[in-house]
Amino acid sequence: MADPKGFLTTGREVAPTRPVEERVKDWNEVYVPGSLLPIVSKQAGRCMDCGIPFCHNGCPLGNLIPEWNDYAYREDWTAASERLHATNNFPEFTGRLCPAPCESACVLAINQPAVTIKNVEVSVIDKAWDSGDVTPQPPDRLSGKTVAVIGSGPAGLAAAQQLTRAGHTVAVYERADRIGGLLRYGIPEFKMEKSHINRRIEQMRAEGTKFRTEIEIGRDIDATKLRKRYDAVVIAAGATVSRDLPVPGRELNGIHFAMEYLPLANKVREGDLTVSPISAQGKHVVVIGGGDTGADCVGTAHRQGAASVTQLEIMPRPGEERAPHQPWPTFPMLYKVTSAHEEGGERVYSVSTTRFEGDEHGDVRYLHLIEVEFKDGKPAQKPGTERRIPAQLVTLAMGFTGTDQANGLVEQFGLELDERGNIARDADFATNVPGVYVAGDAGRGQSLIVWAIAEGRSAARGVDRYLTGASELPAPIRPTDRALTV
Repeated sequence: MADPKGFLTTGREVAPTRPVEERVKDWNEVYVPGSLLPIVSKQAGRCMDCGIPFCHNGCPLGNLIPEWNDYAYREDWTAASERLHATNNFPEFTGRLCPAPCESACVLAINQPAVTIKNVEVSVIDKAWDSGDVTPQPPDRLSGKTVAVIGSGPAGLAAAQQLTRAGHTVAVYERADRIGGLLRYGIPEFKMEKSHINRRIEQMRAEGTKFRTEIEIGRDIDATKLRKRYDAVVIAAGATVSRDLPVPGRELNGIHFAMEYLPLANKVREGDLTVSPISAQGKHVVVIGGGDTGADCVGTAHRQGAASVTQLEIMPRPGEERAPHQPWPTFPMLYKVTSAHEEGGERVYSVSTTRFEGDEHGDVRYLHLIEVEFKDGKPAQKPGTERRIPAQLVTLAMGFTGTDQANGLVEQFGLELDERGNIARDADFATNVPGVYVAGDAGRGQSLIVWAIAEGRSAARGVDRYLTGASELPAPIRPTDRALTV
C-alpha cells in the first residue's frame, strides 16, 4: 500500500489547465506543462490498495492500478511504467482521452472524490518517455506467418503491436494519409497532440510492424485478394458511419458531420492546409450532440474564432451527483464540464431539431428547435416551445451507426453481421470467414478507447492461436463483455 493514511490526509487535486484566454489562441494541450509531477505522487498515495480493487472491474484492460499507484507514490517511475505497460499498449492515449470508468469504480469514490487515476497514468507514461524507458520490443524470432490489420485506430494498433511482438510479420492498412485513425483525425490537437501518436508509431516500426497508408481495403485492394496474400486478417476499421439527421433543410450548405469538420482542422495542424475549408471563423455555430465528439467540435470552433457556439442535446441535463439508479461502481451519467465547455458557448438540453432554414444562396442561416420531454423512454415534443437560433455552421455529432459497408469490405469478405449491424464474431473474435478476425468498434459498435485497446489485445490472442495452435498473449475481455450498467 502506498500511503496508509493518504486517502484521509490528502484531498483530490487534478491537473491545472492553462487560462482560457491563452489556450483558445493555440492548439496545444490545455493542461499546464509539467504541472502534474509535483502533485502526482501524493495523489497516487490516496489509493487504498483495496482488497477487491473495483477499478480493475471498471477498466476493461484490467489495468493494475493499485500497483502502479504504489510505484508512483514511491517515485519508482521505471517500475510504474512496467506495470502500466503490462496491460495497456498505449497509456499516453488512454491517460488523455479515456473518460476514466476506473475512477467511477474506485472504492474511495463511494463517499469521497476518486483517486486521480488518469492523471497518475499519464504522468507515469510521460515520465517513461522522457526517461527513455519506452523502447522497441522486437520479437526474439519470427514465426513465418503474416497478418494484415485493416485500420490503424487504437484497436488496430494494439492488435498489430501484440502480433508483431509474438513474432508474426504484420502490415497495417489505413485508408487515410497518416496512421492513427480517429486518434489522428477525430481527436483535436488540444486534447492530444499528435506527437504522442508519432513516437509510438516509430516504436512499432522499430519492432517490425509495417504501415501502408492511403489504401482502402474494398476499394483499392479487393478483400479476397488481401485474404489470399496473408495468413490472417484483423478487421479494425471502426464504426465510421455517422448518424444523420433527416429533417427539412438538411441539404443546405454549412451542415456537416463532425467527422467531416474535425479532420480538416487537424490537417491544418499537420500543415496540409493553410485554412480549413469548413471553418467556424466569424460564424454562429451549432453543435448537435452532447457527447465527447460534440465537445471536440465546440473546442475547435472556439479556436477558429466562432462568433457564438451552441451545443444541443436531446436528453435532459444530467445531475452533478450519482443518481440512485446508477449506484457505485457503475459508470454514471453526470453533468461534465470539459475544457471546451470552460472556454464558452451555451449548452441547451431537452431539445430536438425540427428543421433548418437557409438563405437565397442555399446556405444554412437558422436552426429551428423544440423542447422535448421523455415519456416511456421516448422524447415527446412540447407544443408552444418552438424557436429558432442563428446557425451558419452546423456540425452533427450524434454518434456512429456501424462500420462502413459502402467500400465493399464486408461484401467482398462475405462477412456475417449481428443483429445490430456489427461484424459478427465468435469467442475468439473470429468471423465466419476462416482466418479473418474483427476487433474494436467494427465488431462491438461505438465504444471507448479502453475497450478498443482491450479488443485489439484479445483479438491478437485469437489470431496467434489460429496461426500457431497456442498463445501466451493476454485476452483481457471476451467479445460479449460489456461495461457494468444498471
